[in-house]
Amino acid sequence: MSIKIKTFAALSCAFALSALSFGFAPGAQAAGAHAISAREAWVRWLPNNLPAAGYVTLVNASDKPIDLVDISSNDYGDAMLHQTVSNGSTQKMVMVDKLTVPAHGQVAIAPGGYHVMLEDAKHKVKPGDTVHLTLKFSDGETLDTPFAVKSPAQTK
Repeated sequence: MSIKIKTFAALSCAFALSALSFGFAPGAQAAGAHAISAREAWVRWLPNNLPAAGYVTLVNASDKPIDLVDISSNDYGDAMLHQTVSNGSTQKMVMVDKLTVPAHGQVAIAPGGYHVMLEDAKHKVKPGDTVHLTLKFSDGETLDTPFAVKSPAQTK
């Protein structure tokens, strides 16, 4: 091999490696890049097979709003998004079809507002456990999210 070919081959290899390390390779940003992330995910456990409630903060790093459109779990028979609504002196829960996470923003699914109603546990769930909820979004993204199970005393 001539010196020019060896030099060209070495430079080509070095450029390819540097492009990979800086994320310029085709598809490098798309692979593993998620528009939505979940933080502080937890479930308020209740005894005697009573329904549990799941809470999480969803963060949208994209330039467009994205809707949470479905929730499921291998740990529970039913997982539904609800919102607590106040009507003067009373409160009621209403099922919600979707929840919009604003572009470059976040939304809290938190006590007193939105929550994930979890019913029909498929196995014994107790404080200290971790359950998984699958969150599905309007952009096609799906997050398998671990939720820490806490007793009511741990959530105050």
